[in-house]
Amino acid sequence: MVRRFRSLLLILLLLIPGQARAAQKEGRITAKAWALVEATSGRLLLGEHEHDRLPMASTTKIMTALLVLEAGEDLDTLIVVPPEAAGTEGSSMHLNAGEKLSLRDLLYGLMMVSGNDAAVTLAVHFSGSVDVFAARMNAKAAALGCSDTHFMNPHGLHDPDHYTSAYDLCRMAAAAMAEPFFRELVSTQRYMTSTGDKPRTFHTKNKVLTQIEGGCGVKTGFTKKAGRCLCFAAQRQGMLLIGAVLNAPDMWNDAPKILDRGFADYKLRIFLTPGLAVGTITVTGSAKKTLLAVAKEGILYPVRRDGRDETALDIRLIPGLIAPVEAGTKAGEAILTVNGESVKTVPLIVREGVPSLTFRWFLKRVLRGYLTA
Repeated sequence: MVRRFRSLLLILLLLIPGQARAAQKEGRITAKAWALVEATSGRLLLGEHEHDRLPMASTTKIMTALLVLEAGEDLDTLIVVPPEAAGTEGSSMHLNAGEKLSLRDLLYGLMMVSGNDAAVTLAVHFSGSVDVFAARMNAKAAALGCSDTHFMNPHGLHDPDHYTSAYDLCRMAAAAMAEPFFRELVSTQRYMTSTGDKPRTFHTKNKVLTQIEGGCGVKTGFTKKAGRCLCFAAQRQGMLLIGAVLNAPDMWNDAPKILDRGFADYKLRIFLTPGLAVGTITVTGSAKKTLLAVAKEGILYPVRRDGRDETALDIRLIPGLIAPVEAGTKAGEAILTVNGESVKTVPLIVREGVPSLTFRWFLKRVLRGYLTA
């Protein structure tokens, strides 16, 4: 029985790489779950099982870095490594308890070598404990609309209650990529620390930066329970796409396939530009009877290249304004709908202001009429 079991196990181990190669040859995605979104709009472009809850390993650190950067602390701030961080299992910066490193160096260690000890150090520094920091991670995830995510720690070591979905991971990464220093972190290929007990040199293992057109990096992850995980991004023709694969045996081939599909199938379309005049609005109590309504913001949205998306831009102006009116006063809103769903709303404002009529204005008008009579 033991021999038969070993033989069966050997056959299965031999079959798995063969299946991965077959999937690669056929253009199939090997990931158990995957998703691709456009970064600015958050629109889900492609995906399979994108809302399934799965462990995500060290891609967890995307949220860790986002929370740290949103705190706004100076990157040169020196942070003391707490005893509970030193010796954290898994990938590591090899930090010593009591060692002082800059926030900048810890963030590079967090993202480039996936330092679990760096994650604990940051969590304790910013929240006092891992548990409190994890609670903040969950609150941020909820604020971003990530309904299939729950964090138990800042590093991603396995816990049955620590999970996300491919779609949620893309949304969190999109929020992080809006932070300029985060984009710098995940696009760096080599870095040397300048603080701590000794200099440390980091080299990224993220092939997205070198093997994908327009690749912007982001984060890898692996545990036995989670399998190979990757959150990745690329920018082409002004459009930033963010993808995620969870439990992906062939993640380095999955990522470019997904991105290529996304860029081939979608393009960014300009529906509204900032300052564009969209109509006039009446004004009472002023010498000027109408004011120009303009878009306060622009609308860029990804649409299918084949024209299958049904889009409409609805301009809604308020009935009128009463003087005095200040420049920038809200005059209505523009609503973009795609396939019957409202996806983006931006305010419309008046470009210029006008004063209200005064007794002096009426007097001048009467006198002008009398003198010209």
